[in-house]
Amino acid sequence: MDFFHSQESLTAIQWILRAIVAYFFMLLVAKVMGQRSISQLRLLDFVIALIIGNIIAHPLSDEQLGLKGSMLTTSVLIILYTASVIAGLKSRKLRKFFEPPPLPLIENGQILYEGLAKARISLDYLLSESRKEKIDDVQKIALALWEPDGKISFFLKPQYQHTTPKDFNLATQTFDLPRTIIKESKIIASELLQLNKDERWLRNTIKTMYHVEPDEILLATIDKNEQIKIFLYK
Repeated sequence: MDFFHSQESLTAIQWILRAIVAYFFMLLVAKVMGQRSISQLRLLDFVIALIIGNIIAHPLSDEQLGLKGSMLTTSVLIILYTASVIAGLKSRKLRKFFEPPPLPLIENGQILYEGLAKARISLDYLLSESRKEKIDDVQKIALALWEPDGKISFFLKPQYQHTTPKDFNLATQTFDLPRTIIKESKIIASELLQLNKDERWLRNTIKTMYHVEPDEILLATIDKNEQIKIFLYK
């Protein structure tokens, strides 16, 4: 465990061991922090990610710094982070500090310069984000909000919104997500069980419909009408 503590010099193997330990430790940290900290960087998430990144990075480049101190410091920060998240859920004032309400950037087709200044973004950035949403004219936007995670939500005026079957009183079917029953040649037995089917039924059905074996299939799905779609290896 010499690689774990500060040294005058480290061998190549010791550097590799430090990297491996740090890698799995950071995986554990990310798991404890939860999906939120990975999918979106709000104020609290950004601060903790920035600090932890610096703490772990130094022992991986400086042999005179041990891993023990960095891992202890990181553990304390994770406890503080978790406590802050829980406190934010219970306290409106803290929640408002950590996750401020969205800032309006556009209202009824009019750009709010004051909102741009508060969000500290430029007009060019706002227009760029609107183009990414396939909006060619700012005046088509009923409302644009700068969200706490740094993204912009756009809402078009009713006359520019896409029509839906509901607008024409058309009958629609309920949404049903197709189930994956074969993935990379492996039959997903648990999915078949929920459908009250077995592997024998699946093999016979695929062979009858497509004249292939499961080993040849990259992906196979089945919908609520028991229609099977397959994707072969190419």
